[in-house]
Amino acid sequence: MTDPKKLVIRLAGDADGSAIARLRRDWTQEQQAREPGPQQPGIQEQGLQEHGGERAEPGFEQRLAAWYEQESSRRVFWLAEVDGVAAGMMNLTVFERMPRPGRPASRWGYLGNAFVLPEYRNQGIGKRLIRALLDHAARNDFARVVLSPSERSISFYQRAGFGPADELMVRPGSYRREHGDEDIARLSTRR
Repeated sequence: MTDPKKLVIRLAGDADGSAIARLRRDWTQEQQAREPGPQQPGIQEQGLQEHGGERAEPGFEQRLAAWYEQESSRRVFWLAEVDGVAAGMMNLTVFERMPRPGRPASRWGYLGNAFVLPEYRNQGIGKRLIRALLDHAARNDFARVVLSPSERSISFYQRAGFGPADELMVRPGSYRREHGDEDIARLSTRR
């Protein structure tokens, strides 16, 4: 277990973009190493380059910063730091439910982007991140928190109290895959 004096779990802010970008890049590299296969469409065109043995996308930090700015009004981000170094992250996307007559306001959350660097795993950091997120959800009367776990993370989330969500339905895929870029371009120019 990491020394509690060295571990800090805190809300992330605008100044944390580079730490979040580094964690996201490390997470992506880990996934690519574990699941080799064809690259995602569009990645080649974005001009990935080698930087010190790591594949980097020029402009990735700016792209992530723009995403963060867009999403920060409806997401709550947490960072785990060990000795001031970002070691993990997690966020909660907040969905406000449409009001109903005679019922108080309600919301639910989607837990996403949970990641701890390999060298910091199995030290209680993920547990502390999820505790911070669930405490936030409880303080703010969330009706539920849902997630889509990887196979590897299921037991972790079960230990935190999560179980199967039989009442949800999922439609996999995307419009782009089913209909192609031409349909999307045509639809986006319609007014």
